[in-house]
Amino acid sequence: MRIFHVFLMTMALLLTPAVARAQGAFGSGAPHIAARLASESAMPAPGKDTAIAFAMEPEAGWHGYWENPGDAGLGMTVKWTLPKGVSVGALRYPVPETLMISGLMNHVYEGPYAVLAPLTVAADVPAGTRLPIRVRADWLACTDKICVPEGADLTLDLVAGDGQVQRADRARFDAWRTHLPRPLGAQASYAMTNGRLHMAIPFPARAQANDVHLFPLAEGFTRYAALQKARREGDRLLIETDAAQGFRGGPMQAVLRTGDHVGFLLTATPGPVPAPQDGAMRTVFIALAGAILGGLLLNIMPCVFPILGLKALSLARAGGNEREVRHEALAYAAGVIATCLALGGALLALRGAGAAAGWAFQLQDPRIILLLLLLVTAIAFNLAGLFDLGGFGGGERLAARGGTIGSFWTGALVAFVATPCTGPFMGAAMGTALVLPVGAALAIFAGLGLGLALPFVLLAYLPALRSRLPRPGPWMARVQRIFAIPMFLTALGLAWLLGQQRGVPAMTLGLGAALLLALLLWWLGRRQHSGRGGGGLVLLGALALLGGGMALLPKQAPAVTLASGAIPFDEARLASLRAAGKPVFLYFTADWCLTCKANEAAAIDRAETRAAFEKAGVTVMVGDWTNADPAITRFLEGQGRSGVPLYLWYAPGREARALSQLLTVSTLTALVP
Repeated sequence: MRIFHVFLMTMALLLTPAVARAQGAFGSGAPHIAARLASESAMPAPGKDTAIAFAMEPEAGWHGYWENPGDAGLGMTVKWTLPKGVSVGALRYPVPETLMISGLMNHVYEGPYAVLAPLTVAADVPAGTRLPIRVRADWLACTDKICVPEGADLTLDLVAGDGQVQRADRARFDAWRTHLPRPLGAQASYAMTNGRLHMAIPFPARAQANDVHLFPLAEGFTRYAALQKARREGDRLLIETDAAQGFRGGPMQAVLRTGDHVGFLLTATPGPVPAPQDGAMRTVFIALAGAILGGLLLNIMPCVFPILGLKALSLARAGGNEREVRHEALAYAAGVIATCLALGGALLALRGAGAAAGWAFQLQDPRIILLLLLLVTAIAFNLAGLFDLGGFGGGERLAARGGTIGSFWTGALVAFVATPCTGPFMGAAMGTALVLPVGAALAIFAGLGLGLALPFVLLAYLPALRSRLPRPGPWMARVQRIFAIPMFLTALGLAWLLGQQRGVPAMTLGLGAALLLALLLWWLGRRQHSGRGGGGLVLLGALALLGGGMALLPKQAPAVTLASGAIPFDEARLASLRAAGKPVFLYFTADWCLTCKANEAAAIDRAETRAAFEKAGVTVMVGDWTNADPAITRFLEGQGRSGVPLYLWYAPGREARALSQLLTVSTLTALVP
């Protein structure tokens, strides 16, 4: 919509001469906004600045526009013709007013106003030199019903001199300067959650702030027509409003209006923003509930379920020793929750340092993938009976102590591998966590860990559930061998992911390291059968494999291969397609995200879906987040998300519609007629 208005206004300005001729033929041609060029000093001093101004006077019922006009209109454009040795700086606009017309927010001036600019005379210009200043200015004059492009050739004849300013001129320019936004002197911060922009602005509690409104200097930050909620909290002013579709992120410059044509120029950067007191606890509780529920669902992942099953069998082995059972459960839960807190804390620290990082950042690093590949390979061969973990030393002592330390590290591994695939209930929760205060954010990350650990804890603390487990027996060894199968599949998946991140050489390197580790573990198992050790040597060998593999990993990621007919994510391309009225299905995925891959196989990459989209002229755009991509991270933040999957549907002329994180073919085909 904004692009359409700008196009119309631009065409109107191009036709200004024709309009002027028409006015001359049919009327007096008097402009609806009169303009004149004025200088604070008629004799500017060489080597110094003086102020000049476009003094604008709209007729009653007419208005002009601020430099960012809002949803409609255009600011003033100027083209200078200057003598040698004279330069003019950027235009400085006064604090604007808001005017809502037919649901469109306009940033306007409905009364007399002045746009100022600094004029500089070079130091080598001789005194007495005539300085003819010429400028072509074009602007738009509007009422609430019509707009007329207007313009004028303005002149100002100055003479280089001593810079003297007449008292009347100084008073007039001083009055105009009071309407210019003043530098705030402190940096503001903003955060995003669920498409809402929250901004914290340092502002003394004793300072007056009436009729507060935030005017972004550039497009792409706020939805202009959205209601802005402002409140005071000590020496801070907190503003909440809707973010612009396709929020651009990065530093934001804006004018904060705090009174009638009174305001401050500020810069805001991403950072922590205190949650509003009203509804803050409700927001935290909703996000916490989503995190716990999402953590519960993570237990069905193929790399988690076998471990959970084995932990459940360990409870059956424990018999009636309630103390041992509960200690193991608490240790497992502590490992899961501690890892979730560590990952969440690291993510908050990275974002606080200015890095564009999102949830699952650890799986965007191929070195971490190689580490997990070797670790999961070792677990799989242990479950298959190739060797005994006790051979690494300390196994007997752990067993004697109830296995609490082993349970802790088992929980840590489960959380590290499983949490990146956040599931259908956790996308909004993780996005909310990143804009809450640190304490509340860490509580949500802990809630994710609690949900992941909850099934094992319930088994430990509810004997009635545990009594339903089968009695211990030889069958447990067979089940353990069966559980090795999904772990081997997980190892293969990690090797494939290495290939997706760094190409076939990286996958070959990972498989080779896993094979060498398997040989070392086979050697250890043979020695264990004969009553000998060697776990320390195998551990050193595994560390050497890991270090050598990390050093040899390719540095560059291969080109991303997209599905037939899809195009890679590009925010400018998205805006262009939307401006052209094209329907767009945009989705964000990653090769390490099981939910993403399941949706693609079950719904997106199906012949029925492709046929429906092709018939309706839908453009499919894909944001691949397998490797870290700051542009995708910022866009996800703009949607109130911190990770994938995310599915957006852009119907022609409409805002984005976020789809469910569990897709079906019928869900997608129903989007198009």
